[in-house]
Amino acid sequence: MNLEQQFAEIIAIIKQARSNAYKAVNTELINHYWNIGSYIHIKLANAQWGEKTVEELASFIEKKHPELKGYNRRGLYRMKQFYETYASSAIVSPLVTQLQMTEKQGDEIVSPVVTQLEISDIKKSILTQISWSHHLIIISKAKLAEEREFYIRLCIKERYGKRELERQINSGVFERVISGNLKLSTVLREIYPNIEDTFKDTYVFEFVNLPDPHYESDLQKGLIKQMKNFILELGKDFLFVGEEYRLQVGNKDFFSDLVFYHRGLQCLVAFELKTTEFEPEHLGKLNFYLEALDRDVKKPHENPSIGVLLCKNKNEEVVEYAMSRNLSPTLISQYTIALPDKKLLQAKLHELYELYESKEDAE
Repeated sequence: MNLEQQFAEIIAIIKQARSNAYKAVNTELINHYWNIGSYIHIKLANAQWGEKTVEELASFIEKKHPELKGYNRRGLYRMKQFYETYASSAIVSPLVTQLQMTEKQGDEIVSPVVTQLEISDIKKSILTQISWSHHLIIISKAKLAEEREFYIRLCIKERYGKRELERQINSGVFERVISGNLKLSTVLREIYPNIEDTFKDTYVFEFVNLPDPHYESDLQKGLIKQMKNFILELGKDFLFVGEEYRLQVGNKDFFSDLVFYHRGLQCLVAFELKTTEFEPEHLGKLNFYLEALDRDVKKPHENPSIGVLLCKNKNEEVVEYAMSRNLSPTLISQYTIALPDKKLLQAKLHELYELYESKEDAE
């Protein structure tokens, strides 16, 4: 090992230590916001404090401790809201503790005061694995408990920044995943049992700024040009391999629209773009590309390649018939070039919930 490689190892150690330090600081920060929110909630709920008391607390901190930032009235109520949002959630474990304080009269300590606070051991929960800024975005934009947990876990998995998280919420990822009807071949399910966690039924490509209708070549160029946003929509485990990826079979050249590699699945993923409605014959070409990738490109330690047919729209019954005897690890998704109407997505999700509940009641 040369000196440069040894130095690189030192840099890796430094970066790991910094990452660990950031995580530890963030855990303590989120935990102390939780405890402040819990304290305020209990005082108000027990009528020990009035609404003006929170304002008085904010003024007290500003005057007596001006070095402490973020504890104005708005900040304190956000901490209270944070606690109230997750206090009864299954993602935290209940724990009752005691907060011991001392009363003072002038400079003399009068008597100890012990206050029971219902707090939770959130240091071990997923709440401390994202930043306070991320929490504020999720609390303000996500209304359902399931939706909030979904985005927390998505942030942890994909390591989203604030803008990336906002974009995902605005594009209705939760609604699309829950209410989607992803069509997978039987072979794909057998090889990759948890494959539904990786792909979506509908992809949103509003960032390509294309008119409707448009050509496949325009869509392909738009996605390549906006590769960062494209990867964000697909998932950060996708690594771009190439466009118009050449596959030579029998002295003839064939070209797959887009080829990626997925780190988690450890396989190649071929995307075929169709700016029209799905037709059964589309699968033939995709299956051919997958066979060529597995025979000539896939490395011995890698898993079988996956094919994604990305269409402008699809008829569910036609898709079901086409996929029932398909023997390749493929799936069929659709795309849109405009941000979906969140209200329509939420209405569709509400209908699904009602249908599920009615089935449960019937049983």
